[in-house]
Amino acid sequence: MGCSSAFSTYFLLLLFVPIYGKPLVPALFIFGDSSLDVGNNNYLPTLIKANFLPYGKDFINHLPSGRFSNGKIVIDFASETLGFISYQPAYLSLYIKGKYLLNGVNFASSGSGYLDSTARTWSALSISQQLECYKDYQEELVKIAGRSNASSIISGAVYIVGFGTGDFFLNYFINPLLHNVHTPYQFSDILVQNYAKFIQNLYALGARKIGVPTLIPLGCLPAAITLFGPAHSKECVVKINDVAIYFNQKLNSTSVNLRKKLPGLSLAILDAYKPFHNLVTKPSEYGFSETRKGCIGSSLVENIPIFNNKKTIITTCPNASKYVFWDGLHPTEATNKYMAAELIADAMPLIS
Repeated sequence: MGCSSAFSTYFLLLLFVPIYGKPLVPALFIFGDSSLDVGNNNYLPTLIKANFLPYGKDFINHLPSGRFSNGKIVIDFASETLGFISYQPAYLSLYIKGKYLLNGVNFASSGSGYLDSTARTWSALSISQQLECYKDYQEELVKIAGRSNASSIISGAVYIVGFGTGDFFLNYFINPLLHNVHTPYQFSDILVQNYAKFIQNLYALGARKIGVPTLIPLGCLPAAITLFGPAHSKECVVKINDVAIYFNQKLNSTSVNLRKKLPGLSLAILDAYKPFHNLVTKPSEYGFSETRKGCIGSSLVENIPIFNNKKTIITTCPNASKYVFWDGLHPTEATNKYMAAELIADAMPLIS
C-alpha cells in the first residue's frame, strides 16, 4: 500500500488550533516497529495489534490505543520531555481525525523492520511505505504552512528511527529459508545496509537531527528465552544477545561514516542495550522484581498478540510496575519510563 494525501482538509483545520506549549523542537517524527507504534496497526489488516484490553489499561482513560504496553511507551515520555502537550498521532489515524499535526507524526508500525519483507509478512507498514507517508506529509505541510515555514519545521525537527527487533523475531529467527542463506551476522550486515539507505533518504528529504535506538538484549526477552533457550531455562540466550551486540557495533560504525558523508547531519545513536541489560540482570536496583516473564497471560509465548488470535487475556499480574515486561516481547510502562530517561540523555546533542 502507499500513503494517500487525501486528508489535506484536516491540515487546514490545524492552522486554527492553538499550541500553548513551548517544545524544545518544532516537531517530532517517528519511524519504527512495535516499540514505537502508537496505533498505526489499528488501521491495517494485520494480526499484530494491541487494540484490546488489558493493553492500555494504565493509559489515558484506561483504554487500549494500539501501544504494546499497559500504558505509555518510550516515545510518549520523550514527547513529554521535549515539551509537547499532545503526543504525535499515528499517521494512519489522520484519515478519520486530525489534531496537532504540526507537532509531528508517528509512522511506526508493529511488525515492520529495516527489510520491507519483514513488514510484508505481517501486512505492516514497511520502512519504504513509512517514508512514502512522510513524503505525503511534507507535501501537505508546504500547502498549508508555506514552503519557508515547512522547511523550518522539517529541518528543526527531531526524527527517531527504531527498527530491528521485528527483523529478527518476526523474520529471520522464524524463517528457515533465511537460515540457509545467511548467518545471523550476515543478516545483520544486510539490515545495517538498509539502515544506511534509509538515513540517506531521510536526509535528502530535509531531516538533520536523527536519533537511532540500538537493539536491546534480544536474548533476554521472555519469548526468546522460551523459544530459543534451553528447556526450563530462565537465563538470557547468549547467542542471540551476541547477535544484538554485533548489530549495534555495525550500526555505530556505519553511523560514523554517515556523519562524515552527510554535511550538517546530527545523528545520535541511543544506547538501549546497556541500560536494558542492567535492568534485567540487576532489577532490584531499579525497583523491579520480575524479569523473566510478562505481566499478562499465563505463559511466555501465548501473551504475544500474534499467537493470541482470540484477543482475550485473562491473567494479569497484580503490580505491573514491578515487571520489566508487559508481554513476551514488550516492556511495561515502568520500564519504558526508565528507558526513556536513559535514551534522552544520549539524544541531547539533537536538542541543543
